[in-house]
Amino acid sequence: MKGIFHIVFIVGWLLVGSSSIKAQEPVTTINRLVVEACIDKGDTIPYVKLRTVYVYAPLRFKNKREQIRYNKLVRDVKKTLPIAKMINKTIIETYEYLETLPNKKERNKHIKRVEKGLKEQYTPMMKKLTFSQGKLLIRLIDRECNQSSYELVKAFMGPFKAGFYQTFAALFGASLKKEYDPEKQDRITERVITLVENGQL
Repeated sequence: MKGIFHIVFIVGWLLVGSSSIKAQEPVTTINRLVVEACIDKGDTIPYVKLRTVYVYAPLRFKNKREQIRYNKLVRDVKKTLPIAKMINKTIIETYEYLETLPNKKERNKHIKRVEKGLKEQYTPMMKKLTFSQGKLLIRLIDRECNQSSYELVKAFMGPFKAGFYQTFAALFGASLKKEYDPEKQDRITERVITLVENGQL
């Protein structure tokens, strides 16, 4: 019996001992990057596609206030651009689904469901936006959808609701008809968007 105990003890000690010895060995990790390759005259050449890097002339601010305004614009773009992109995606999906419905009655029912869903989904998000972020969002929707917010509401919900929402926006000094102008008024905004989308800002 003692002999069996000794064998079990020795085997156990060897297992524990060998595992502790292995644990002390230096572990080397090899980082590998899998890339595409092309073959040229029998040689395999790694092919790495680099992302485009946008380079602009440095901005020169006249004063501290102008720099603060620019930093605020960067913050506002980062907050509102994802919402504008989500709205664009929802519009595309809604339009594609409406095309599959057999008649106007079914389409109107679906639009009411979408409107209700949008209110539930976006109202808490919209309440957190500042006034300037709301005005920026209207322009970014035009940028993403190639149509003003007014035209989108009119197309999906009719001219009456479009007019109602436009009047409501006007009470706060905003306009659903506001268009995005990357060449003039929104030139700096377009620069910020390009850098944000590319992960450079």
